[in-house]
Parts: sequence; structure tokens; C-alpha cells
Amino acid sequence: MGFTCGLVGLPNVGKTVIFNALTRSQAESSNYAFSTSKPNIGVVDVPDPRLDVIDQLVPANKKVPTTMQFVDIAGLVKGASRGEGLGNQFLANIREMEAIAHVVRCFEDDNIPHVHNKINPSADIDEINTELVIADLETLEKRKTKLEKLARSGDQDAAMHIGVITRLMAAFDDNQPARSVEFQNSGEQTFVKTLNLITVKPMLYVCNVADPSEMDGPLVQQVKEVAEAEGTEMVALAGQLENELLEIEDPDELQEFLDEMQLEEPGFHRMIHAGYRLLGLETYFTVGEQENRAWTIHKNTKAPQAAGKIHSDFEKGFIKAVVYNYDDLVQYKSEPAVKEAGKLRLEGKNYVVQDGDIMHFRFNV
Repeated sequence: MGFTCGLVGLPNVGKTVIFNALTRSQAESSNYAFSTSKPNIGVVDVPDPRLDVIDQLVPANKKVPTTMQFVDIAGLVKGASRGEGLGNQFLANIREMEAIAHVVRCFEDDNIPHVHNKINPSADIDEINTELVIADLETLEKRKTKLEKLARSGDQDAAMHIGVITRLMAAFDDNQPARSVEFQNSGEQTFVKTLNLITVKPMLYVCNVADPSEMDGPLVQQVKEVAEAEGTEMVALAGQLENELLEIEDPDELQEFLDEMQLEEPGFHRMIHAGYRLLGLETYFTVGEQENRAWTIHKNTKAPQAAGKIHSDFEKGFIKAVVYNYDDLVQYKSEPAVKEAGKLRLEGKNYVVQDGDIMHFRFNV
């Protein structure tokens, strides 16, 4: 599994429409608040044309892309941090996610009422982000009370942890998320993870527009400015159109349609790739007669840990990795030719896996 991303947003912004496009599902989508009461969960293949090329050059019985999981979470409203609407359920669901895709309504439609009867993307973003900050603030206040008792007894770790909480609270006072606070000390970073804060999670903004022509419109620009100020990613797509694209099965017909819309690729592909960048993920490949497969790892992962993605025994008994890169395979057209060109190499436990590496692991258990 690549990672788990929760789709959040106000009611009637098109979360479920986008979820259905991403996952090829038919989850209920209605023009009223809280039509999504329980999370919809879907696993998505990560589009990577390199795997298709690998499968052509090194034929196998099976081709397996890497995947990621999307979760369509109930719409959030003002007061969710106090349990309004489906707030308590929403917050519990989102704490389980690795990343957040915040779907923002950037379209006008009289048939789909806005919860505040006005389309204002920046205000919508602020409303949700404020609720998330308030929820995290309550978490910090509870933890701080417990730590203060420990600090009075001379616990030095407790004193350090209170300092971390104080810095986080200062950020919250400025309506800044926890991810905006930098912690250099590994002890501080470890402590922050134990808090399970919502706003420490990476945030991707997804603008839902009515038509591709609106992707550079003023409503989208509002979201772009917010994303740039936060140093995060933004993707604009037409959710309803993405669902219509799923009905086109012929690849040539799909490409013709995309060309007419002046789109390089479907919007949900861009959304997945943005999520990859946001989380610092990359892909390596394994090839063989039985299976060609893509694997997701975090950047700077070393070879034994990458092997562990396949099976824990691979990591425990790791000896060496035989490595070459996707570009080598494209250039020389086959593994034997790559070897003959001297591009195969043996790497040890300290090798940092690179995006596009093709790897064979040697291990002993």
C-alpha cells in the first residue's frame, strides 16, 4: 500500500464524486449535507507508465502496480471540533489517515446548495482548517495538564514535552497547523508523533470545478494562493468529468477526448502524483518471469528496508541487492543487455534506493 489519504471538505463540495472517479466506485452522492455518514474506502492503482514499458521489455505472467487507499470521510461543518454534525466521527476517521486531501468547491450550481449559500473557497478552507486546529488544541491542552504534574516531580522529559506543546500552541494561536512547526531534535519529533495531531498531516488541496476551462479561474486562484502560502500542493480537476472519462474504455478514444479538453492526463492521475510528492514517496520495481511489480517506499529508504516491503524475511536476511535503473532497461532493451553493458551492480545495506531502480534481492533466513 502506498499510503492512506482521507478526502475531507464541507458538505456538497463533490468529495464523493471525486472519490468515485478515483476508485471507480459508486458510493452514494447526494445534494444534501452528510450523505456520506460512514467512510467509503477504495484502493487505487497508482498510474506509472514505466511499469508498462518494463512489462513489454521483460515479459511476465502478471503485472502488479503499486496502490494507495483513499477514504471518503463525512462532510465537516463549523463546530465539528465540538461534535456538531458528524464532527466526532469525522475527527476520529481523519486521525487514522497519513495525508489529507481537502476538496474545495470551485464551481457554481444552483441545484447543489452551498452550506453557506455562497461560493468562497478561501473562507471554506479557513473554516475547516480552524476546526482541525481547535481539535488539536484540545488534544494539547489535555496532554499538557498531565505533563505539568510530571514536570513538578522533576521529570526532565516532561519539561521538554511541555516546551514542544507550548510552541505548537503558539502556532495554533496564529491559526497555523502543526506541520508548520519545525522540530530538529529527534526526541521532539518522536513526541509529536505520539500526539496524533490532525494538522501535522500533509495537506493536498483539490479544487473541484465544473469544467476544465475553469481550472485557471478566480475561484481556483484563491485556493492556489492558500496552497502557496502554506508551501503545499494544489490540484484542480472537474469531478463530474472525471467520472465520465471512466466510461471511455478505448485508450485512443480517451486520449482524443483529453486532447479536446487540452488535458495531458486525467485529473485523478495528477491528484495521485501530487500526493506522492507531498509524502515524499517514490517507486522501485521487481521483475521476473512470474511477476513484474511496482513498490512504494519513502525517499531515502535503504535497500534492506525496501526489501522488507516485499517480506520481512527479505529485510532480516538481507545480503545484497542486484540493482540497475529503469533508464538502463529502456536504453539496452533487456536485462542480459543491461548486464553486458556493465550496468548491473551489487549494493549493500547502506544503499539508498533511487526512484526507478529495478532490484533483485539476495537474502538468507
